[in-house]
Amino acid sequence: MLLSLVFQMSFGQQAPKVARKVYTTKALGTLAPPVIDGLLTDTSWDIVDWTGDFIENLPDENTEPLEQTKFKVVYDSEFIYFGFRCYDKDPKGIVKRLSRRDGFEGDWIEINISSHNDQLTAFSFAGSVAGVKSDGFISDNGKTWEGNWNPIWYLKTNVDEEGWTAEIKIPLSQLKFSDAPEQVWGLESTRRYFRTEERSVWQRIPLDAPGWVSEFGELHGLIGLSPKRQIEIQPFLLSKLETYPPQEGNPYKDGNDFKINGGLDAKIGITNDLTLNMTINPDFGQVEADPAAIALDGFQIFYEERRPFFVENKNIFDYIFADNQDNLFYSRRIGGNPHSIPTVSDQAFVSMPDNTTILGAAKFSGKTKSGWSIGVLESVTKNEFAEILEDGNKKEELVEPFTNYLVTRVQKDFNNRNSYIGGIFTATNRNVDENNLNFIHKSAYTSGIDFMHNWKNRKYYFKGNAVMSQVNGSKEAITITQRSITHLFQRVDAENVSVDPERTSLTGTGGKFEIGKASVGSWRYHASFIWRSPELELNDIGFLRQADDIKQYSFLSYETLKPFGQFRKVTTQFEQFSNFDFDGNYNKMNYTVTSNAILRNNWSAIASVIYKPVNYSNSILQGGPRFRYSEEFFKSISITSDSRKKFKYNGFIYDGQGKDNSFSYREFGLGIIYQPVNAFTFSLSPGFSVNKNKLQYITESRFNGEARYITGNLDQNTLSASIRLDYNINPNLTIQYYGQPFISKGKYNHLNKVVNPLADYYGDRVSLYNTNQINFDEANNNYKIDEDIDGTVDYNIHNPDFSVAQFQSNLVVRWEYIPGSELFLVWSQAITSNDITNENLFNELNSQILGSKPTNIFLIKMTYRFML
Repeated sequence: MLLSLVFQMSFGQQAPKVARKVYTTKALGTLAPPVIDGLLTDTSWDIVDWTGDFIENLPDENTEPLEQTKFKVVYDSEFIYFGFRCYDKDPKGIVKRLSRRDGFEGDWIEINISSHNDQLTAFSFAGSVAGVKSDGFISDNGKTWEGNWNPIWYLKTNVDEEGWTAEIKIPLSQLKFSDAPEQVWGLESTRRYFRTEERSVWQRIPLDAPGWVSEFGELHGLIGLSPKRQIEIQPFLLSKLETYPPQEGNPYKDGNDFKINGGLDAKIGITNDLTLNMTINPDFGQVEADPAAIALDGFQIFYEERRPFFVENKNIFDYIFADNQDNLFYSRRIGGNPHSIPTVSDQAFVSMPDNTTILGAAKFSGKTKSGWSIGVLESVTKNEFAEILEDGNKKEELVEPFTNYLVTRVQKDFNNRNSYIGGIFTATNRNVDENNLNFIHKSAYTSGIDFMHNWKNRKYYFKGNAVMSQVNGSKEAITITQRSITHLFQRVDAENVSVDPERTSLTGTGGKFEIGKASVGSWRYHASFIWRSPELELNDIGFLRQADDIKQYSFLSYETLKPFGQFRKVTTQFEQFSNFDFDGNYNKMNYTVTSNAILRNNWSAIASVIYKPVNYSNSILQGGPRFRYSEEFFKSISITSDSRKKFKYNGFIYDGQGKDNSFSYREFGLGIIYQPVNAFTFSLSPGFSVNKNKLQYITESRFNGEARYITGNLDQNTLSASIRLDYNINPNLTIQYYGQPFISKGKYNHLNKVVNPLADYYGDRVSLYNTNQINFDEANNNYKIDEDIDGTVDYNIHNPDFSVAQFQSNLVVRWEYIPGSELFLVWSQAITSNDITNENLFNELNSQILGSKPTNIFLIKMTYRFML
């Protein structure tokens, strides 16, 4: 009834009619270009008129902003120039906060240029009054922002009695556009008025618009532009010293390693639309370490990509086909950890590579004026060997084979950019045979098609995709895949799947179809259907958490379009989903209600409630039968203070509880950010969580030929913090520190075996071992189980208690000595300890971190970018 009413209300609304602004620029011709000094005094600006009349976008859309803004645009054969006048009645109140690049602090202006005018993609350039540059690539009509794109461009600002001014010079080589004799580009400009957190825009875009880029105004007067076939070459030189605690007698761990490395990155414009990126002997190290995490459920952890080669044009290669992380291309597979670890005696020493060496990589990508998005990526990684020293003899063992990775992606816009259809193909081919690493796939292929159609001025949409995968390898490799946590074909109660040790390939499918309302009015809704067949396998070059799943999902939201009372904006969402497997088992039902409120004082709060009346898992026993979780009720709340203040903070509480107190999860977090002066920022984000589960899976054993699935009562406490210090000497010279102490400690008691995994009451699902059946052997650190109490040990369970303490830190000095060329000085430190003690978390963190010797990495890296 409610959904029916919403549909009637929504279909009755008409798309808003907003006049599209047009600005006409002129070429400089024989005039000297403006000097980029922020003063706007050059006569070359006089050949064009000002455009202004900005309109407020946030918080009170379609009203007059507190202060007006105007700008001019001129161009020549090499650059396009923007001049801004930002009026301010109180120039002393203008906020000039320094930050690292892409910081978006203080007052700023932004330009969005859709040089293909495709209503989907745009280049973004933002400059703060303090002279800090921020840039990014916008795709999917504003839904996706890639902030790691760092083009070369120039910015200067100045504060005067009328407010502040800015001059921007963007090389045309950094943009992609057609060779048409006269062109029309999409254009938008946004100003942030920091004191009231107001956003005003040149082209009005209603808050219920169907997107961002599709609503841009237009830039006319671009005549005779010659597209620039960009050629950039960027060699790098790197020196690295690693120090660590030496291991007595181990020649591979003598306390320090030093190396000098060099390489080359190149970017060549094949056409004005398409670019070839190449890298030789790349440095794919990361300045900032991945966050610490522990996965008790056995699933892999998804980490974000930060390497520049893979980040650029990432939107073209992305193919998220189901939920947020399931993707046919997960670039961190390339150059990852070796698949094999040598099995050696305790007397042997091993030198093991941390990552696979990427010999080279090339990427051909871009978007044409006719609406074709094209991406081809190929990378080759070399054989990796571990060196083993045993009894005075050295030998090498192959731990990673020579591998070729290929990704091809294509997409075509049509129907006035309201529709698209696309495809993807990936291939992973490894040099493995029956004598070398035959437990991993020899080859893996995936393919997919996707489409989207918008109608009624992008008010409604229908989109979908379908994918197929095939992996090939030895019988051993395919058996391992069938038994992996992603598939679990060995489940004793599975009807649709079973392990076939004779198979040498697997073929699976997956996909998603979604229909919904995306704009106009306060209501949004969509519904989707997702499937992943049991044999679907993407993890050679993609990311897939779990196969054998059918999911139905629905979403409904309401958001206010005007401030009211004490609120700037309120958004409330309702979500519902259910899951089945291919045996037809009804595994999950989930209801979520979330409300997000932004107050007039710029504080915000988010509250969420989740109810899970049906909750079964095929994976919790990691190959055992389907297991029932108790009914769950989860709630959370987070509060964030005014982000404009020099001292700001946030906090959150998560609280989840299973029926009959069978499990619970509580997490508390606090974040503070303090900026005592414009150039320095300190932030601290501590967190503490308590995870209790009376039926936490531990391991599988066997008794009289029958499987025993062992669980126990887990009490896990985790303490962590993120610490950041940013000091900005100027916009091009910054000092940054990041540190993360982390400790997670888990203790088990009341070990038991699963006897009735689908029982309604959690206590009936297991049978506790009594004191006559279980005995802890401290010398061997395991539990000895005498299940039939005949005086003979039937099986052993290794002590599952754990404690993981880590400290990771990075100190980075970054100097962009000329645009596009950088010098890095880096000091990284890492400590990891797994000692189990009876101390509390704080004392154990202190003893394990401060009492351990760290691994230090000192690194100097210099790059120089040539533009030809």
